[in-house]
Amino acid sequence: MIKGFGGIFWRTKNLEVIRKWYCEVLKLEIENWNGTIIKPQLGNETIFSFFAENDSYFPTDQQVMLNFQVDNLDETIKHLEEIGVPLAKKKESSDYGKFVWIEDPDGRLIELWEK
Repeated sequence: MIKGFGGIFWRTKNLEVIRKWYCEVLKLEIENWNGTIIKPQLGNETIFSFFAENDSYFPTDQQVMLNFQVDNLDETIKHLEEIGVPLAKKKESSDYGKFVWIEDPDGRLIELWEK
């Protein structure tokens, strides 16, 4: 029945700061309607997963975590360093890929993933 995600939506207290941050840090082209369309690329996956309320993978006071796939995590980390965005969690590698976390201006942790 489900063929994919139609969108991810959330509220923010400072729309302009969030728009600018996502444009500069994650290089998303945020349009006048305050969003962007991310077209799937061959080989990308969208994972929909539940975590128990007390699971410690990400902070329990954060209800949702965004995970963006990147082509090259090392290049992404270099970009983040160049623009002064600190890593909230250092690079980790596992059977699932390589991961880092950063924090947006609203304090949301975001996971960046190289598969």
